[in-house]
Amino acid sequence: MRLFHSRRFVLSLLVTGALLTPTHADAGQVSCQDLYFPVSLLLTGQTVHGHLCAPAGAHTLLVLIPGGTYNDSYWDIGYTPEIRSFRLAMNNAGYATLAVDRLGTGQSSKPLSALLSATAQAAAVHQVIQAVRAATMTPRFAKVIVGGHSIGSEMAVIEAGTYHDVDGVLTTGMTHKMVLTNVATVLANMIPSDLDPRLGIEGLDPGYLTTSTGTRYQDFHTPGPYDAGAIAYDESTKDVFSITEAPDTTVYTTLIDPLSAQITVPVMDVVGDDPNYCGPPLGSDCSSPATLATSEAPFYPLAASVHAYVLHGYGHAINYAPNAPDYFNQVITWLGQFG
Repeated sequence: MRLFHSRRFVLSLLVTGALLTPTHADAGQVSCQDLYFPVSLLLTGQTVHGHLCAPAGAHTLLVLIPGGTYNDSYWDIGYTPEIRSFRLAMNNAGYATLAVDRLGTGQSSKPLSALLSATAQAAAVHQVIQAVRAATMTPRFAKVIVGGHSIGSEMAVIEAGTYHDVDGVLTTGMTHKMVLTNVATVLANMIPSDLDPRLGIEGLDPGYLTTSTGTRYQDFHTPGPYDAGAIAYDESTKDVFSITEAPDTTVYTTLIDPLSAQITVPVMDVVGDDPNYCGPPLGSDCSSPATLATSEAPFYPLAASVHAYVLHGYGHAINYAPNAPDYFNQVITWLGQFG
């Protein structure tokens, strides 16, 4: 099949059972540890923290990048984790996970905010992936998938398109069409993190922002059902992002993305009913996996395949959705192609 200026392109829709899932590692034996990867970002002495959880014998690793104002806890939500923990679902299926804290967040180094951008964060993740490939701090994995949420997804795209060192790309909570009017409203709710009652004690410079208290449901969860426990957990674990991470993310998700066009490995894109990215004319058509795949396909003209899934009934932060296991299962099915 030839699509998009006669370039060979495989456009696939992910449905449950569409890909055969091989026998995986023994998911009953999962070992978790905190790792600190040295990275260079203009200044030396920076470290990226990652939480590695690996079932015994796992041969595929997902390196996971959280979105803005989130840290590694987004991938391992402690509130009803049997429903909302992406990490737990992947480990139970036999896949290893390495959830990182972006520079400036969690247990990673906190350089001056002005040093950070989506491109710089992607370069730091690349250095983590190189360490994983060399097995200097981790077991050796045959396959490495880079994944992200929101701006973390664009960082995953930048990493894969620039360095070509991963076997697949998973993006969640992001498409290449951003509804800028809605995103502007979210940004308007941000405050310097040093004004936040909890995060202020970290003493970060004013370029680091976080959400105002009480705004996270409206910003990240609508139109999903309100669950007081989930929102309280989200508020208690919220983090920061640097305003300088936004410009290159916005350019790449609203204009032609030269780096997604360089990705040659399989791609999977998952969104909810996300007001920040869904809804023509500005956003993508997220009415079905088919329409989402059609919307995203032109941005990945060289990709081996593009799969799409839409988790209806929730907004931006889809790991918090009560039906998140539906999307977890779709990701697990997609991972089956990597052996």
